[in-house]
Amino acid sequence: MCLGIPGRVMAIPDGYHGQIALVDVSGEQRKVNIGLLDEDPARPGDWVIIHMGFAVEKTDEAGAAAALDGLRLLQHGDQL
Repeated sequence: MCLGIPGRVMAIPDGYHGQIALVDVSGEQRKVNIGLLDEDPARPGDWVIIHMGFAVEKTDEAGAAAALDGLRLLQHGDQL
């Protein structure tokens, strides 16, 4: 299992052979490689899980919220 951060695809800019997307991650836009999602390509509005700058899977809004909750739990785990 890898640690992934959820983000929402905002745009697929021209160029980059469709391999790069602008993804909103907690209010900041980042360039993310979406090339690993060839069988089910990401489109604007899709949610993805990002690891090391690569979108490793698509998810839905509920899955993104669950991933974010997990990250918050890890952040505060020393307080449990």
